[in-house]
Amino acid sequence: MNANAPVAAPATSIPSLPAHKQSLLGRATAVSVYLFENLMPDPYVFAVLLTFIGALLAWGLAPNATPGSIVAAWYAGIFALFTFAFQMVIMLVAGYALATAPPVHRALARVAALATTPASAISLTILVGMIASWLNWGLGLVTAALIAREIAKRVRIDFGWLVAAAYSGFVISTEGLSGSIALSQATHGSALNIVEKITGHGLPLSQTVFTRFNLIPIAVLLLVLPIVFRFLAPTEAASVYADPELLRAEDRAKPGHEPADTLGSRLDHAWLLNLLMVLFGACAIFLELTRNHGAVDLNSVILILLMLGLLLHWRPVAYIAAVKNAARITGPLILQYPLYGGLMGIITTTGLAAVLSKVFIKYSTAHTLPFFTYLTSLVITLFVPSGGGHWAVQGPFAIPAARDLHASFAGTTMAVAMGESVANMLQPFFALPILAIAGIRMRRMMGFMVVTFLISLIVFGASLLLLVPPGQ
Repeated sequence: MNANAPVAAPATSIPSLPAHKQSLLGRATAVSVYLFENLMPDPYVFAVLLTFIGALLAWGLAPNATPGSIVAAWYAGIFALFTFAFQMVIMLVAGYALATAPPVHRALARVAALATTPASAISLTILVGMIASWLNWGLGLVTAALIAREIAKRVRIDFGWLVAAAYSGFVISTEGLSGSIALSQATHGSALNIVEKITGHGLPLSQTVFTRFNLIPIAVLLLVLPIVFRFLAPTEAASVYADPELLRAEDRAKPGHEPADTLGSRLDHAWLLNLLMVLFGACAIFLELTRNHGAVDLNSVILILLMLGLLLHWRPVAYIAAVKNAARITGPLILQYPLYGGLMGIITTTGLAAVLSKVFIKYSTAHTLPFFTYLTSLVITLFVPSGGGHWAVQGPFAIPAARDLHASFAGTTMAVAMGESVANMLQPFFALPILAIAGIRMRRMMGFMVVTFLISLIVFGASLLLLVPPGQ
């Protein structure tokens, strides 16, 4: 897709806002755009730089660390994370493919028809994006982009403002059912279940995702963001609108290929195979949930997404095409996860994690540790945008600090997840899929994302200070 096709060329490089908002928000926008478009290298480059920084810190700070032991720890860590890396990739692909299923697309079109004014369109887009992102982060990215395109066909609205509203829903993705940090702590034997490695037991979702310190800030954002965004509309002169006819032409279904008169082609189009696979998978999911007393882990979430995608695409050939299309966006994850696994190996094996945890212990208490973990997470996310890779870096020293301070393991864990989702509002890594589907550049929505960042920064930070229960 042409990245600029749906909209006319913007008159300015940074989206303008009403005059009474331009002074503060405009300057923040300019700084953000400059940092992310001119100074920040590719996330893979950051992973490489962090590898060498971690190695140097281990050599200088960790007891008994030698160049040979550091390299050996890095080598072992790379392969220790392979299973988790594939789980994350397949989850993204499954969620992405599910969102593009024809029934889902038709449902989004009906939902988009509810928007009749720019203000209602913005509120509706944020709500749909947030709900979808909480269910699955890959599903949320695609659903939000598709709903924005559907609304733009019906309502005359600045497209950058609308797409920013769509991406704002992603601010609760790591606090939801597919958050890799929470799910890995609920998955027995996961390479990233650091709580289990430290304490001997994991954290079920009932102690992380389904807690008041997680659900209350989500509810607040569900209420506040759709209202605040209504007041961020650009002026008429500064607005850039999508071309509804061009959007319709891009989304117009291409004629499908009828099955050829061969056995192989008929099997490719055999809906019965998809249905049998879904029934088989449903039985497996039921047995697994029964065995785990209803507890959901990473593997069960992935299988549910896969089975729903198979069912809604109906024919094998359709689902294969959807997965092929979804797999195009997984390259950066595949490239980065091994490096973060190696970095985790350096941090944990050399004793660097213990050194870093002592810094946390020195300046934190059992009550404040989750909050300071959250602030640290905000910074780390700018360099390590993937939740799993981020946890591989921060978890090995945050959880030992929680153990030694007798702080909440769940609060400390979710603090990392919350910092991840908040900082993602200024980190372009996960915005790339939604921008590609919507067809605009990052610059067109960056100014609006500063608002989402500031609001969510306060809401989640307040929750960690006021709602996390003391102790373990």
